[in-house]
Amino acid sequence: MKALLVIDMQNGFCHPEGSLPRLGMGLAGNDAAVAAAATAVAHARRIGMPVVFTRHVYRPGYADQGPWLAERTPDIAAAGGLRAGSWDGDVLDELGCGPDDLVVDKARLDAFQWTSLDPLLRGMGVTELVACGVVTNFCVETTVRSAIMRDLPVTLLHDCCAAQTPRLHEIGIEVMRDCGFAEVIGVAEFAGSDTAAGVLQEALL
Repeated sequence: MKALLVIDMQNGFCHPEGSLPRLGMGLAGNDAAVAAAATAVAHARRIGMPVVFTRHVYRPGYADQGPWLAERTPDIAAAGGLRAGSWDGDVLDELGCGPDDLVVDKARLDAFQWTSLDPLLRGMGVTELVACGVVTNFCVETTVRSAIMRDLPVTLLHDCCAAQTPRLHEIGIEVMRDCGFAEVIGVAEFAGSDTAAGVLQEALL
């Protein structure tokens, strides 16, 4: 059975008022990636495919951030960004993540490390993942590699992902595709007619 894994599409990363964009670390192509991911989530729900959201969040005091991540986002603690339970740490409203949805919190790039993701997927009988999210060359790529090491084949939705620059996004996609870590397709191939319906709905809003 397949599950859709939506990685870290949170206000802190993807909303214009989120902590990372305010710190000058916004994502190129973010709006298009979010819209495409919303289509993927809606399609997965329609066909009965489980959807699992991850959130990259820290506890008060940021003791769980670790030195490597603290070096790369040195201002996140001072900005109060990505705190567990905060608006910044929540999944974007556009993705329709509700109180009954499956959400896994993490504090490292790898969504499997020190989380309940692996037992959750195995408990549901999931044997294959469809993945999307942010940041392409950080949490998405690391999680995809980790899934492969757990014998979970991955299909990556390239246009439902974003990185800080188009080139970094392209490099991440290229590595995952050409090294065989994931089969790479677009949301149109995944969602089919639901993609056209989503585009039409957006045009009418």
